[in-house]
Amino acid sequence: MKTTGQFLIGFNLFPLLNCSPSEKDPSILQAYSGIPERPHGGRDLIDSWIRLDAEGHVTILTGKKELGQGIRTALIQIAADELEVDIQRCHIINGDTGQTANEGYTSGSNSIEGSGKAIREAAAEAKLFLLQLASAKLECSLEDLNLSDGTIQGLRNKKTSYWELLDGQYYEKTISGEAPILDHKRHQYVGKPIPRADILELVKGKAHFVHDLRFTDMVHARVLHPPTYGARLLSIDKAKVEALPGVLGIFVDGSFIAVIAEREFQAVKAWEKLKEATVWEKPSINPLPDRLFADMRSKAQKPEIIEENKNTTSQINQSPFRLKSTYQRPYHMHGSAGPSCALAKWEEEKLTVWSPTQGAYPLQSTLADLFQVELTNIRCIGVPGSGCYGHNGADDVSAEAALIAKAFPGKTIRLQWMREDEHQWEPYGSAMIMELEAGVSKEGMIQAWDSKIWSDSHSTRPRGDAGHFISARNLENPFEFKKGGFSGGAYRNAIPLYDIPALNLKLFNYDGPLRSSALRGLGAYANIFALESFMDELAEASDMDPFAFRINNLKDERAIAVLEELKSKVNWNAMGRSGNKGYGIAFAKYKNTAAYFALMAEVEKDPERKSFKLKRMVGVIEAGQCINPDGIINQTEGGMIQSASWTLIEAVKYDEHGVLSKDWNSYSILRTNDVPEVEVYVINRPELPPLGAGEAAQGPVAAAIANAVFDCTGTRVRELPITAEKINW
Repeated sequence: MKTTGQFLIGFNLFPLLNCSPSEKDPSILQAYSGIPERPHGGRDLIDSWIRLDAEGHVTILTGKKELGQGIRTALIQIAADELEVDIQRCHIINGDTGQTANEGYTSGSNSIEGSGKAIREAAAEAKLFLLQLASAKLECSLEDLNLSDGTIQGLRNKKTSYWELLDGQYYEKTISGEAPILDHKRHQYVGKPIPRADILELVKGKAHFVHDLRFTDMVHARVLHPPTYGARLLSIDKAKVEALPGVLGIFVDGSFIAVIAEREFQAVKAWEKLKEATVWEKPSINPLPDRLFADMRSKAQKPEIIEENKNTTSQINQSPFRLKSTYQRPYHMHGSAGPSCALAKWEEEKLTVWSPTQGAYPLQSTLADLFQVELTNIRCIGVPGSGCYGHNGADDVSAEAALIAKAFPGKTIRLQWMREDEHQWEPYGSAMIMELEAGVSKEGMIQAWDSKIWSDSHSTRPRGDAGHFISARNLENPFEFKKGGFSGGAYRNAIPLYDIPALNLKLFNYDGPLRSSALRGLGAYANIFALESFMDELAEASDMDPFAFRINNLKDERAIAVLEELKSKVNWNAMGRSGNKGYGIAFAKYKNTAAYFALMAEVEKDPERKSFKLKRMVGVIEAGQCINPDGIINQTEGGMIQSASWTLIEAVKYDEHGVLSKDWNSYSILRTNDVPEVEVYVINRPELPPLGAGEAAQGPVAAAIANAVFDCTGTRVRELPITAEKINW
């Protein structure tokens, strides 16, 4: 929020039934089609964040999307406390260009830090203004007022309420800069494990996702994507497909092909027939996997100097202990449990898209570029989709649904990808190389550190340029794809939080063979895997305990506290270090600005079978003020398990003809019976601002597992995934 600017307090805006799904309508149609369009007046207006209606309800608005991370509940907790109202009065609308402020993408673990701060400040300002109105009406000072659930008590038993004070009017107000934030000691909801309503809906099997939306005029579509990157349609025999039952039409624009049918299964059968009816020109993919990392080194661009100290090399060479290691990660996919899905409708030259996008406004601007229309003619309504934590197929499927809807106006087009579409065409997390070198003193203090990173882009999200939609590149008049998105994401967390006098960091940008973009943590996952594996190698070279080595090289007291808490929780000093079990630790502060997280992994080997199993993970997280402890634990547990799957199993496979990882057999993920015991402990610091926590676990998990495998087997695996075949048994 800015310190100056015009503010409005909204009143009596729309019926409550449009804020959340109706109990009487399991189709969730009302929730996402009945909300009237009333664009926000700007980020500087109170009613872009907080609105009150005549029936005593509070509506919170946020541009951030609920992705399963629980921000709907957390943001309601913040607003309810700041306004000092019962949480049952509060409802939330999120990610809708027809209602909410433009907050870009829901990414980078920024929702609580960004949207939470804006909502807290808007609520505090609204409350101060209403108390000032009450002070004048009740003829007493602000200090004499008592506030409870929106009711304001003055002297001589006089009272009023937020709702009476507004009296159906709009009030313009300039921010005073004097709105106090409620003391954390008075919080009723922040810091409490308030249950998430959406989880209850999911457990009960209620309609919840964009896949569940149903409209009376809805028809179904499937897209036949090219067999590989850059493939071009040579011919298509439409007649056999058009003759199938229920088929309403086939849309072809260049190499973009879609079929529309009355029913979904009819669309699937037509899609299968389309495969047989098309002939493609198919280019080869290069380099192949066995040459990928060598190609990264030989064809990377001139390095970016991210951090440079001229004394680094000499300091390393003069150190008593010197070490150099190289680490590698493969391409990883999001592997969303449900294929991407979106709905779109063109009516009277206006487009509405119901989308699982992580950024309603960036999607809107990119669709405007795709169709060359004004932003005001497009409304993007965010609806929950299959989880991804990054840039999966959500924006692509939304654009494709809109393209089909443009060709078939007046009908609501429901487009769902097939499983092979999701696996083959989503943008992956980039393959990476991390080369680290350091020198350590006899006392175990790091003297100098040199890092080199090779990586493709970690951000090709649509941001106004239609070429970022995969199918926009396949049209008869294709949109150019300008990759960009290098740098920051690739070297995220590559600069150690440790106290190091001399540091170098170079980034080598690389244009790789597979499509890549944002995946949970971006480059931080691989960089922390390398950094914290290397820290263990340095600790071993210095003959020091891994906890002691890290703590000795840290000045950040909060970082030290997290490590010490982990050491205490796992009873490290009393832990048996023999037999078939191994233990590894790792630590990071996500982005060096967000949550602190430390982890211990326990691995058990089976020498006879030449295998090992991840048995247990224990984590400690500190994210400043904890809004919802259950939420932060859920996020951390999920991140730990997802990262363990990446680390132990996952890698995208491809050959010269295309991506081979087309389904759950060819791209395995951690199965339920392989999930280890997981414990998470939270250090709550209510006196401090909240920090982003959603991606904190990814990197430390990979390094802790690698360190535990070394402790258990004596083999240091530096190339992910860490499989039994890479162990020297």
